[in-house]
Amino acid sequence: MKGQAHPKAAGQAGAALATKILVVGPSWVGDMVMSQSLYRVLRERRPGCQIDVLAPAWSEAILARMPEVRRAINLPLAHGELGWAKRRALGHSLRAEHYQQAILLPNSLKSALVPWFARIPQRTGWRGEMRYGLLNDLRRLDENALPLMVERFVALGLAPVEALPETIPAPALVADAELAQLAAERFGIDPKRPILALCPGAEFGSAKRWPESHFAAVARHYLQQGWQVCLYGSANDAPVTATIHQASGEQAASFDLAGRTSLAEAVDLLSLSTAVLSNDSGLMHIAAALERPTVAVYGPTSPAFTPPLSKRSATVLSTIDCAPCFERECPLGHHRCMQELAPQRMIDTLDALHSNSPAQSI
Repeated sequence: MKGQAHPKAAGQAGAALATKILVVGPSWVGDMVMSQSLYRVLRERRPGCQIDVLAPAWSEAILARMPEVRRAINLPLAHGELGWAKRRALGHSLRAEHYQQAILLPNSLKSALVPWFARIPQRTGWRGEMRYGLLNDLRRLDENALPLMVERFVALGLAPVEALPETIPAPALVADAELAQLAAERFGIDPKRPILALCPGAEFGSAKRWPESHFAAVARHYLQQGWQVCLYGSANDAPVTATIHQASGEQAASFDLAGRTSLAEAVDLLSLSTAVLSNDSGLMHIAAALERPTVAVYGPTSPAFTPPLSKRSATVLSTIDCAPCFERECPLGHHRCMQELAPQRMIDTLDALHSNSPAQSI
């Protein structure tokens, strides 16, 4: 990804010298994974810098697998909660850390409160929700110059006139091999046999889900080849994974793990996968960041903003006229963008990918 210079902003003088940094992290799994590119660039450009990340408690499992992050700081608030008093108390408690810079990845006004209460001298972020005063290094985003979310994250770690790196380092999670082995033993998974990971859920809405019958067809194909199949997801995805598990024959080599693992266990178990087939979801970004051969299915959404950031990934796209619509549910009721992406296309792409073919869009 080639960079372009972004506009000047007030208050950035000396940003390259800030070596103790608080990052206000995003609220979604995939976005949190992509934020690692920012941390990698910060460590490259500011050797020895300390990076702490303020984020929801669930993100600790992901941040713990990023060597660039010193520690995760729990933001004890529900998604969307203003929590003025809690943010003020947390900000006051962070004053003793003497952070030199705060970098805000969310664009919300409330995300700027803790750094302001913490009296961090340089507070950097995109203009977002009218955050004048709360931020003193306020950037104006040029969406055409920075079309990818990961580019927008990385740009906030650079001086306003500084170009993005010629190649942005991809997220690279480091799984815990010992915990992966323990989790595999717990569920009866054999790490020595090929494993196909299926991630059929999607928090955004049902429109992003490739049909359960299609996932089941792919599962049956690889089970017949002697592979194991692991189904991943949250408890909310359990009805979907149960349907796929049943339709694929509920064989002994098929493991329905939705809602049965912690996020940390899911990350570590995914690292054992021979290949991964996923909807456009947070688990897709985790698999790509683990350098697992990952095929991502796109219908109502597009990889033009948040693609899997790995050379060992491939995207399969719908090309019908109404795609991508970016709707949570199919507005036309037919869901053709996903229905018409046949299982054999995924099988062919998976076979090519885990045989070390280059990343591709199909």
